[in-house]
Amino acid sequence: MDDTHNTQEQVLSSFLEQNKKEGIRVFVAGGSRSGNDSIYKEEAYNLGRQIIKMDFKLDFGLSNSGIMGAVARGVLDGWNKKQNDNSDETPILGVTTKEYFSLYPSDDDLIAQTEVILAQTLEERKQKLLGADFVVFAPGGVGTLDELAYDCVAMQDGLLQMKPFIIYNINGFFHHLLEFLKSLSLEGFSDPVPFIVVDNSKELEIAFRLLKIRYNKCADGKEAYANARQLVYELPYFFKRKENQKVLVEDIWDEIQQIRTSGSLEERQALAGEIETAYLEKEIERMYDRLAKTGRDTSVVSDKLTRLKLRKQKAKKSLL
Repeated sequence: MDDTHNTQEQVLSSFLEQNKKEGIRVFVAGGSRSGNDSIYKEEAYNLGRQIIKMDFKLDFGLSNSGIMGAVARGVLDGWNKKQNDNSDETPILGVTTKEYFSLYPSDDDLIAQTEVILAQTLEERKQKLLGADFVVFAPGGVGTLDELAYDCVAMQDGLLQMKPFIIYNINGFFHHLLEFLKSLSLEGFSDPVPFIVVDNSKELEIAFRLLKIRYNKCADGKEAYANARQLVYELPYFFKRKENQKVLVEDIWDEIQQIRTSGSLEERQALAGEIETAYLEKEIERMYDRLAKTGRDTSVVSDKLTRLKLRKQKAKKSLL
């Protein structure tokens, strides 16, 4: 047990050291399928483009299909557009096991443009991927949920340094899960995780820009947690400002810092009120969206109950 733990620590620390030399890396977890609505794949591709736009790099569990394939293609398209030479460097790091890697065709173009690291086990694969600076959860299936649960536990138990966790809530995909995670915390079964929730690629870009300004690789757990909570609270203010103005996120940030450090009491109070109002408006907007989805869920359940009753009636008649 101790030997296994020590090996995992060595794997993680070596990977962290590697990432420190390579700038900011984003680990994206998402489905190997595309989902039934084309918006999922479209926004996943946009996520990849945003990663390159921010000069970040991608870490992922290696896939050439579904949501993850779309993210990787967005990264590669953005990277190839920015590159003016024939550099062999790649912005993508794929981590998988030998067994999973053997499933991909050797001539796959996306896989060929990915730096692949083969882990001995799925556990080691997860450890390597957790070395990234930010984590983004895109729509996916059970594997994505497994990754989310694993990462939350690792942070809660102190095995993983606190870092920004972004929920890419395309089409309200995660609304059930977010409510469940809140209930776990409220009922005392887990610590609250300050998820940064964004609903589309425009909001994602704003979050990325703010993280790029504020991110500190050397921040301790408490500082990182406080930074994430503050960002969750302030993010809707940036969304609102960007809706009506072409002002840069960086300029809004500078304006806020100037008011907080040298503004008058009235200016500081006005800013605090605007941030609070934007936060509440965004929460109310999301609540209405969740209520609409809950209504559709109720309709589906009602229809299913009706069909089950009819089936039961037919079964009774067949016994007569």
